[in-house]
Amino acid sequence: MDPNLLAADLSYLSEEDKANISSIIDNFQIRDKRCFSDCVNNFYRKSLGKQEEDCVMRCTKKFLNLSMRVSMRFAELNPDASTQ
Repeated sequence: MDPNLLAADLSYLSEEDKANISSIIDNFQIRDKRCFSDCVNNFYRKSLGKQEEDCVMRCTKKFLNLSMRVSMRFAELNPDASTQ
């Protein structure tokens, strides 16, 4: 896991919560790589083709929406975190 992704102070979380967040971040990184490997299949030119670009944009949008939903849900489950 990239330690920069957990730069926020998470000392108030239990070890189990920290492990869950770590797992979520690892899954996000895997999905990010999956967007590239699923969408980009032509390495004969420097730029993406229209279909590849559209695919990457759709995949990235889904990833960001999921990330936002997970963050909002985490905030709902840990209301005390915002007051510290």
